Amino acid sequence: MTRSPAVSLAPNVWRIPTVGRSAVNSYAFVDDDGSVTLVDCGLAKAPARIVRGLAAMGKTPADVTRIVLTHAHPDHAGGAAEMSRRTGAPIAAHAADVAYAEGGHNPPVDPAVTGGRFFTRMAGGRFPAVQVAQPLADGDVLDVGGGLRVVHTPGHSPGHVSLLHEPTRLLITGDALFNVLGVRWAPKLLCSDYRMTRQTAHVFGELEYDIAAFTHGPELTDRPRERIRAFLARRRS
Repeated sequence: MTRSPAVSLAPNVWRIPTVGRSAVNSYAFVDDDGSVTLVDCGLAKAPARIVRGLAAMGKTPADVTRIVLTHAHPDHAGGAAEMSRRTGAPIAAHAADVAYAEGGHNPPVDPAVTGGRFFTRMAGGRFPAVQVAQPLADGDVLDVGGGLRVVHTPGHSPGHVSLLHEPTRLLITGDALFNVLGVRWAPKLLCSDYRMTRQTAHVFGELEYDIAAFTHGPELTDRPRERIRAFLARRRS
């Protein structure tokens, strides 16, 4: 099967796979004026694939006017410095992750998880530092494609956010949930507070959406809200 450099999910909303077919994903929103907002920039080597994805959409780096990060981890922020350099676009991230994005390193992982302290010492988790121009807060609605709502879902990182595109009813979960061999939690060793990750993800049962898009794994288009609610209910019990 030919791997597509960009996958259309809804009018003017695209998924750009940066590792494999969907192992790590970035997203692109196109506004009426032709400008593009990128969500996440993959690993440090991802910009080349992002540029190919933009080209498949009929866009170039010059069309990108904003970059939004779901959180400050190397597989999401690793390519952000280079994409910001190529596009001149400012970067937005939740206020609680700004220090990590600007320091170019992961937040600490959960010390309560077995092996967490060892993983913190050994993992490094560094990436090219970026300057955050726009600190985000829960409930912010960005002027992106008619309204992109910030949903603070901390736990995977202190400032982890999910994003709800209200006009198309498309939810980007970020790493609050993976869709890798089914819907699942992020690995414990990658979370700043694993218990909080499981608590805050329950907001997905309250939001209204018709497409669930993941930064790790393919999108769900068949009753995604019901399927995610069923997953959350099983894990709660």
